Amino acid sequence: MKILCVSDQIDPLIYTNSIRHRFADVDIVLSAGDLPLDYLDFIVSSLNKPMFFVFGNHHLNAYSMYKGKQDPYDDFEVAIPSGCGAVHVGSKVKYQEGLIIAGLGGCMRYNRQENQYTEFQMKLEILKLLPALIFNRIIRGRFLDILLTHASPKGIHDREDLCHWGFKSFLWFMRKFKPRYLVHGHIHLYDLSEVRITKYYDTLVINAYSHFLINTDDKT
Repeated sequence: MKILCVSDQIDPLIYTNSIRHRFADVDIVLSAGDLPLDYLDFIVSSLNKPMFFVFGNHHLNAYSMYKGKQDPYDDFEVAIPSGCGAVHVGSKVKYQEGLIIAGLGGCMRYNRQENQYTEFQMKLEILKLLPALIFNRIIRGRFLDILLTHASPKGIHDREDLCHWGFKSFLWFMRKFKPRYLVHGHIHLYDLSEVRITKYYDTLVINAYSHFLINTDDKT
């Protein structure tokens, strides 16, 4: 299975009519935040593939429509009224195409704006996932396959300024629930030599900045 991951930057390799040819073999799309919903809608409409997304700390015009309630149209075949055909997985667990995907959006609290969390608040968001994770462990034999976040884990790909601190609770989550991948955004990469893939116990932590392709058949 091939997974197209996007975040933080409108990528000219994505936002073009050639997207259908360039990414024709993609099975599913993940957005790790800080992208306008019309960009996500373009990707969904062009590739006609299921997409999951979380909100970051920017492009939050439609965030209040999703926060604290079920998506108004939680179906891949029906577009969200905001113009995005993707499915929001913030503080939720979804199952699609044989994958169990959980989402935790937002970043470390730095100026009291929307979708920012203290470490304790992020732990509370994780608690919301537990019933579905336990259900999947019992029914499907595993808690989840992918944790989709905006912020990175503490000490992995994060930065020194408060806004870009990672969450310690993500480290605990990976040790406890052993997702194969943690896909995050938020950390911009301006140097091609910067690390964007890190192994942490059983989990590959991947920075999805701009775009990144995951092939789940790779033995890593």
